[in-house]
Amino acid sequence: MANVQARKNKEGRIISYSIRVYRGRDPETGKQLTPYASTWKVPEGWGESRARREAQRQAVLFEQRCRQGAVGDGRETFREYAEYVLNWKASVGMKHLTEVHYRQSLERVLPALGSMRLRDIRPQHLNKLYQALSAPQARADNERAQAKPQLWRALEKRGLYGDVPDSDGKRISMGRLRQGKAVKPATARRIAQALGQPVQELFTILREERTLSSRTVMNCHLLVSTVLGQAEKEMLIPFNPARRATPPKREGGDPNYFQEDEVGMILQALESEPLKWRAAVYVLLVSGCRRGELLGLKWEKIDWEKGTIRIDCAMQYAPDRGVYESTPKTKDSVRTLRLPEEAFALLEEYRQWQEDFKRQEGARWKESPYVFTGEHGGPMNPSQLGNWLTRFEKRHSLPHLNPHAFRHTMTSLLLFSGVDSISVSHRLGHSNVATTTNIYGHLMKQAEDRISGKMEELLAEARRSVQSAGPGPGAQAPTKRGPKEPVE
Repeated sequence: MANVQARKNKEGRIISYSIRVYRGRDPETGKQLTPYASTWKVPEGWGESRARREAQRQAVLFEQRCRQGAVGDGRETFREYAEYVLNWKASVGMKHLTEVHYRQSLERVLPALGSMRLRDIRPQHLNKLYQALSAPQARADNERAQAKPQLWRALEKRGLYGDVPDSDGKRISMGRLRQGKAVKPATARRIAQALGQPVQELFTILREERTLSSRTVMNCHLLVSTVLGQAEKEMLIPFNPARRATPPKREGGDPNYFQEDEVGMILQALESEPLKWRAAVYVLLVSGCRRGELLGLKWEKIDWEKGTIRIDCAMQYAPDRGVYESTPKTKDSVRTLRLPEEAFALLEEYRQWQEDFKRQEGARWKESPYVFTGEHGGPMNPSQLGNWLTRFEKRHSLPHLNPHAFRHTMTSLLLFSGVDSISVSHRLGHSNVATTTNIYGHLMKQAEDRISGKMEELLAEARRSVQSAGPGPGAQAPTKRGPKEPVE
């Protein structure tokens, strides 16, 4: 029930009533939450009895609005409340990498919204934020430092022909600069400081006009919407202003996949590569696994008799944790996949090679349950797979390769061969077919066009086969019929 207290002026006359509605206690700390508060001013000329009755009526109405979520105090700043929301979500099972990405977006959002109170944030504030994030000034890496001839003269004068030691004895790599590439301004400042010269004498600062991707800006919008959505649920604000803002449209690109002839080129090039990478890329192609799912695959999850693998964990990397095992992207991503016999033959050959390599490594080998490991055992850093594919593509003059492109390629091959979208969705581990349709809608259209053309070919072939064979045994030639006689 609302608490109503009269407020008097110096003359002792009641001028307003303070209305407070109890909010309960914080479930984590047990501390009492700040009550909802409102003030009703007594109109001029009203008597005390009338004003008291109206104040009680206003209190009932205010309490109803509070219970319905139409009123909140919203006194906390966005910075304070965002920290609370992220910590709470992490405590109830939010994936660590999701939290890392949220915090990266938070760093971009805080300069504009951090000090604002929740109740003061309006859609126009968010629209201005998205506009600012879409400008070149929002990128911190638009400035690059290009070496001047003076830098090489300064290095030669000091007899430095390799890396440059800084004041702490740490070596600054000069590889990019010697290749004629630009470096970060911070690197240029370290080099200039080590050489005892102003940075502007040794480097030219170049300014680019690149902007953040629409996806990055949209991720900032999703963070803001998540934080303010939770504030709305907790009745701190009457509505979520992010729902009424206009974030930039996310630029959708078609999935990158390989044509059949390109797949053949990749498979042919793999024949000359180490067995470990041949097996990894082949399984990536025929399973459609995500990169982390492939590297999280364990030997015990391979059913050699049934010809299946079980996807139930994924390898991830975060700067604060390093490489760690996590769960797949969604609960529907936990799945059992049947692979071709060739895949199991390759995996068996690789397993024997791995056992031999373990014995050679001896004490240097780090035991782990994973199929695809690091150089000396243990889990593989997910970036290592992408780095190897980049080198592999350059060695064989192949199209651009990345782990996810093999997932898209498997999808395209299945759709073009007439496999239904539900089966494809299950193999990909999507939560529902709509996800598959949203991502691969254009591929489905192409597949439908191909299947339609194929049906025309099949029907035409059926007609030609009947015509070439002539009437079958027992077939009678069609008889000509005269005009029908009228029915009496």
